[in-house]
Amino acid sequence: MTARAGFIGLGNIGKPMARRLTDWPAGLTVCDAVPAATESFAARGVHVAATPAEVAERSDVISIMVRDDAQVTDVLTGADGILSTAAPGTVVAIHSTVEADTPARLAEAAAAHGVHVIDAPVSGGAMGAAAGTLAVMVGGSDEAVAIAREPLGAFASLVAHLGPVGAGTRAKLARNLITFASYGAVGEALRLAEAAGVDLALLGEVVRHSDRVTGGPGAVMLRDTAAALGADDGLRPIFEHTRGLGEKDLQLALELGRDLGVDLPFAALAHEHLGAALGVPHPREDQR
Repeated sequence: MTARAGFIGLGNIGKPMARRLTDWPAGLTVCDAVPAATESFAARGVHVAATPAEVAERSDVISIMVRDDAQVTDVLTGADGILSTAAPGTVVAIHSTVEADTPARLAEAAAAHGVHVIDAPVSGGAMGAAAGTLAVMVGGSDEAVAIAREPLGAFASLVAHLGPVGAGTRAKLARNLITFASYGAVGEALRLAEAAGVDLALLGEVVRHSDRVTGGPGAVMLRDTAAALGADDGLRPIFEHTRGLGEKDLQLALELGRDLGVDLPFAALAHEHLGAALGVPHPREDQR
């Protein structure tokens, strides 16, 4: 644990992430555009930097958790940015969710200074950050990831090295597709349940309980390819059974929606595409 840690961006998730590094043996330096965000760190003896450049002067591994691509770019390449002072070998971890090509672009700019950029977006929200149980999806060289792994482990219980620079961001975009598409389906399910006279608060309790048991959507993410499963694949009979149950239940939900006058576009799409999504399309789908 010899790498000095720096953290830039102390928002809703960045702050609890950085708090996990407060007692980092090699020291922590923080920076935020809002002075009030750093007060609790200063009270605990953490060095507060005025600029990203000052963070870089005092850090070997620097986390960036700011709002968007423009802010990430400015923090790294601006007049008072990290690259203006960072020593060769410094590793910069971009935790912000950015455009797919942004990490590679910034990694190229940083390489001219001998600085490594890795993209390391997180999943688990503020609760996971506070508990140190985030999942970090990392893209970058083996060397850079090895240097950053211990500091990342202060706020993450899973550090998944997914490939070269950019792989972490692409994984985060796919992961968030699951999250926000399911939120859309939740809204649809609530409309159906409300029209049917169901207690929505209790239904939410049921969903949270059963997802803790089954693992939610991640429970079906067992394949190493998105292609259809082969006839001899051990998962095929399991997923064919799941397809049958799902199509039956979705059809019942669609029929209930028609009876109650509730439009269910998410359910209709799921009914149409469930088999292909599970890797067990119906023969007619194979021919498309």
